[in-house]
Amino acid sequence: MEEFLKQYFDFGFMADHFDEVLDGFWITTQIAILSGILALFWGLILATLRQLPGKALMPIRFLTIAYIDVFRGIPLLMLIILIAGGVPALDFLPESLRLPQWFGKPDSFWFGVTAITITYGAYMAEVYRSGIESVPGGQMEAARSLGMSHGQAMRSVILPQAVRKVIAPLLNDFIALTKDTTLVSFIALNEVTLVASDIQSETFNSSALTLGAIMFLVVTLPLARLVDKLIAREQGRFTRGAPRVGAL
Repeated sequence: MEEFLKQYFDFGFMADHFDEVLDGFWITTQIAILSGILALFWGLILATLRQLPGKALMPIRFLTIAYIDVFRGIPLLMLIILIAGGVPALDFLPESLRLPQWFGKPDSFWFGVTAITITYGAYMAEVYRSGIESVPGGQMEAARSLGMSHGQAMRSVILPQAVRKVIAPLLNDFIALTKDTTLVSFIALNEVTLVASDIQSETFNSSALTLGAIMFLVVTLPLARLVDKLIAREQGRFTRGAPRVGAL
């Protein structure tokens, strides 16, 4: 037992390497926040495109559905590797896009952000869709009867109600996204997993990995409790709004 604790829970070792692991976790946090914001907006665009009415817009709906299905089906790690290996080989693109070094971040950072945004945008699009479809159809009909176009009705009536309904599921997706940022270590970005793994390889002690896991828990556990609170509040609203059994 003593050997196990020394291997995984050596707090003196954690203190010695705290700054290194924290620097890696800061990169992880930046990827998660940037990818999360971009995926939220991209998912909303996809969900809106999927709801476009009329036969003339069927090709757009079809392509949107195909995109969502494809990128929900491809493993994120595989997509990260494909983008990191494929984009630099696209000679027709300017170098700033093939090997992005924006804001002082290496190209592996931006390849990771791109892959995570593409994948989680597809997941979040489905969350938005469930929220949109949960809004009673009469809301759209009422908005159209007031002279609003489909786009105006979606923007002013449907989407505000839909987004309020899906905040908790979106936060769940963000928690999953935050954990999946560790996959970017496969393309040699010095985020927390790669930093901790390198320390383990040099010292033959896994406590740095445990420290990285603790840092994730510091972020994800409060978010999980917030999700529980939002779900409970939404259920409370539903319960208060439901008629009591036996009521006239």
